[in-house]
Amino acid sequence: VKIDKLYSIIKPFILRRNKDQVLTELPPKIEQILYCDMTPEQEKKYEEVKSFYRNKILEEIDLSGIGKSQFTLLQGLTKLRQIANHPAMTEPDYEHSSGKMKEIIYTLENALAEHHKVLIFSQFVKHLTLLRTKLNDSNIKYTYLDGSTKDRQAEVEKFQGDDDTRVFLISLKAGGLGLNLTKADYVFILDPWWNPATEAQAIDRAHRMGQKNVVHTYKFITRNSVEEKILKLQASKKQLANNLITTE
Repeated sequence: VKIDKLYSIIKPFILRRNKDQVLTELPPKIEQILYCDMTPEQEKKYEEVKSFYRNKILEEIDLSGIGKSQFTLLQGLTKLRQIANHPAMTEPDYEHSSGKMKEIIYTLENALAEHHKVLIFSQFVKHLTLLRTKLNDSNIKYTYLDGSTKDRQAEVEKFQGDDDTRVFLISLKAGGLGLNLTKADYVFILDPWWNPATEAQAIDRAHRMGQKNVVHTYKFITRNSVEEKILKLQASKKQLANNLITTE
């Protein structure tokens, strides 16, 4: 009932056209979620941090009320998200592997073996830095863009024009808009964000006018982690948007 009331209020002011209505010549895009299991060492670290922050938040609620615990809650969630990617993001001296990193490298190697070009997005520069080390070790050519990149266009032109440069690492916040990267037909989303529109904008760097190939998107999600909760939140946001904003 609340949805119906809100819809009746906003309908006269909103006109929506889906991309497939406007750009009818665009090839399809296929999205797939790849679930990754933590390594035993990674899972142990995750559970330690989760228990620490749970106890700390409960203590703060008892002492000062729930309002005062918001910063600690956000801090804990961010740390858990980082560990779900790779514990080395929070502990530089961590010497073990990450289940997600193994899956990323495996999927990337298969894509490159089939001569695809790949965009790789993460919200965490530290995550991209860890992946850069792996690419350097394997002598895989790539371009890179984050908020500190001075010449964005040079990186774009190298990726678009050089057949041997088949990987583009991009910070989600720095590269989610304004880039035309139609040479890529694979998109990796390394970590989920609360707002699904942010990921959609990243995917649209490849799935846009000029794209000739089907665009394959892979979202890497760590099992039994906060990332699964983020996926559920994304789904509810999408459902709300679909209920309120129609294409009539």
